[in-house]
Amino acid sequence: MKLPDGPRMPIWLQTIQRIARPFEFFDELGKQYGDAFTLGDRNNSPTVYLSHPQAIKEIFSADPNLFESDHPIQAETIVGKYSVAMADGEVHKRQRRLLLPPFHGDRMRAYGQLICDITQQVMARRTIGETFLVRPVMEEITLRVMLQAVFGLHQGPRYEQLRELFGSFLETVDSTLKASLLFIPALRWDLGSWSPWGKFVRLQKQIDQLLYSEIQERRQSMDSERTDILTLLLMARDEAGQPMTDVELRDQLMTLLFAGHETTASALGLALHSLHYHPQINSKLESELDTIGIDTDLSLIAKFPYLTAVCQETLRLYPVTAHTNPRKLKAPLEIMGYQFDPGTVLIGLSYLTHQREDLYPQPKQFNPERFLERQFAPYEYLPFGGGYRGCIGMAFAQFEMKLVLATILSGWQLALVEQRPIKVVRHTATYAPPSSLRMVVTGQRQSQKVLSTV
Repeated sequence: MKLPDGPRMPIWLQTIQRIARPFEFFDELGKQYGDAFTLGDRNNSPTVYLSHPQAIKEIFSADPNLFESDHPIQAETIVGKYSVAMADGEVHKRQRRLLLPPFHGDRMRAYGQLICDITQQVMARRTIGETFLVRPVMEEITLRVMLQAVFGLHQGPRYEQLRELFGSFLETVDSTLKASLLFIPALRWDLGSWSPWGKFVRLQKQIDQLLYSEIQERRQSMDSERTDILTLLLMARDEAGQPMTDVELRDQLMTLLFAGHETTASALGLALHSLHYHPQINSKLESELDTIGIDTDLSLIAKFPYLTAVCQETLRLYPVTAHTNPRKLKAPLEIMGYQFDPGTVLIGLSYLTHQREDLYPQPKQFNPERFLERQFAPYEYLPFGGGYRGCIGMAFAQFEMKLVLATILSGWQLALVEQRPIKVVRHTATYAPPSSLRMVVTGQRQSQKVLSTV
């Protein structure tokens, strides 16, 4: 097997590059090596990054049984081995089938008003002239949405405990550096709650206790009228008529909270910067949102063409996960003339796919109109991955992103504190706006209450 060429640099230096300047690093690799390159080893396996649409199409259309997932151990430590993101083979298929119903379109629309109301509540605390950090505000919105949509908890001791504990838990892994240091085996010493590993273990144990208590109480008093995701998962049955176990439920809940909260918050921060860095695009979107009336169906707002195009262009230019899930080969596979042996890890580098001049003319330019002018194939535009391991929460994330943006832009006038290009940073498992990104509230708009019942 002859692997594609790649940089001859130590793994530690590659890691630093991907943390400190991720998109710039990928741009440089794409210019030097083209559509395919080998980037070091991953768990002692050669790792090949592929960005040509045809290569990604071949990965997505290949037999799923050819692959197994190849996630870092820290991901399993956080979300659990039964998580749909970690599982393989028949276990993965079963978990996906059980998780699909809560994310069906009709079910998802039930959360629309909840999303708008939470956004309104969080933004209402901002006053005219106030400067605020964008990322924490977006994270508060998305965490509250996930807690209420997933658990149906709107208030009370358990809701407050979960919100506080999960926020503290995320802080222990809220940067790649923290997560890397936390999961180095030599540093896994429990020296009490003041030590990084000790704090992580105690927070995880407290969260698990709350999750298992909630699961057990729900099992004992099942209410089929509830629409939250936990209730739907408790009622779900596989083809053999079996429900998820408590451990399986715990792992899916952690996955939804961890992945669904942070990724959408990052995308929202990037969208707000892009819109206010390009005032003419923001004005065009505001004009579309000004057509919203008191009786406008929220699901129709999520279909607004320009709002949809703005979200699509944000995720093209700044994909919050820059590549597809790693797939390790269990058998030989040929892709675009390359013969890959078992053990090779294949990753679709969606960031570079989104930077192709032949697909996206002037790819560095924020231009939502490109999505109004043509439709892109699933292997040309893939911010949520694809194939059998595509993001199961894709529809929910898109729905939430659109309604949060619509609520904010319909109610508040904002401006960037510093009018300068954004530098994307690595934030845990996602690519996000820097923590220093600030905006200021410059006024309120007439349509402030249209999307909210609060």
